[in-house]
Amino acid sequence: MNDSTAPRQAIALKYDGSHAPTLTAKGDEELAEEILRIARDYEVPIYENAELVRLLARMELGDSIPEELYRTIAEIIAFAWNLKGKFPEGQEPDAPMVEKDVTERGDDY
Repeated sequence: MNDSTAPRQAIALKYDGSHAPTLTAKGDEELAEEILRIARDYEVPIYENAELVRLLARMELGDSIPEELYRTIAEIIAFAWNLKGKFPEGQEPDAPMVEKDVTERGDDY
C-alpha cells in the first residue's frame, strides 16, 4: 500500500510511571485529526511514526503495549519527558551522583 493513499492514523498512550503504557485512543482520518488536535491543545508531545502507529492500532483500547515494544516506547517517553523538562527520579541533570555497586548480581538480573 502506498503511504500517500494510506488513511491518516493516530493513537494515544497513557503512561503512569509504574505500569506498561496503555492504549487510550486510536482512530483514522477525522478521529485521528481530533486525537492530534487534543494532544496539541494540551501540549502533549507528538511523535510521528506510521509503522509504529499501524502496529499499535491493532491493539484494543485499554491494552498494555506488547513487551516487544517496551524499549521503543520507553525511548519515546523518555524523549517526550525530556522535552517537557521531566526526568525519572534520580536522573535529573542537577542531581548529585550516586555510587551503585554493580559488581553483585541482584534480583533484577
